[in-house]
Amino acid sequence: MADLIDPEQIVKLQTADVERWHAGPIVLDQRDELMLLVEQNHARNFELWHEEDRARDPEADDRVIATVKRAIDKLNQARNDAMEKIDELVLARLDGRGQTTEGSPLHSETVGSIVDRLSILSLKCYHMREQTLRKDASDEHRESCRDKLRVLETQRADLAGALGRFAGELERGEKAFRVYRQMKMYNDPSLNPVLYDKKP
Repeated sequence: MADLIDPEQIVKLQTADVERWHAGPIVLDQRDELMLLVEQNHARNFELWHEEDRARDPEADDRVIATVKRAIDKLNQARNDAMEKIDELVLARLDGRGQTTEGSPLHSETVGSIVDRLSILSLKCYHMREQTLRKDASDEHRESCRDKLRVLETQRADLAGALGRFAGELERGEKAFRVYRQMKMYNDPSLNPVLYDKKP
């Protein structure tokens, strides 16, 4: 199933990107359409992670918090859009091969949502590993973080394995999934009453 979706390749990309983007600007350089969407989703999660850190600064004033909140809303919308596009593309590629999943049991989680969870786990692994290297922290803190890192790495390996099995089930027509639209009403000026009530 590696030609449709390769969990190992996705984990490697996400891990490398986190390292790269902490050292320099976010650059998306994947040529494969699916991997580019994976990278777009990952970039939004990377930006969200650091905006969430800013939101928790106890010295941040209300103006900063409001700015961060609006940035988080936009990034979260873009993250969800990328997840949906991943799902659309995977289904289109299956359809293009004549591999129908019509009538197969419906999987409650989509390929895009699993890729998104892998992205977040890669960020957690990176930042937990940082904690294991802190010179200003106690030995107990570093050891506790090493234990947590092992758990996170196991969770990521388990999830990547689950994605691989799911991909195989899709290819064999044993499972199906749908594109689930997020319908984020708070971002839509025609659906959020705070926004449409202010129109003249």
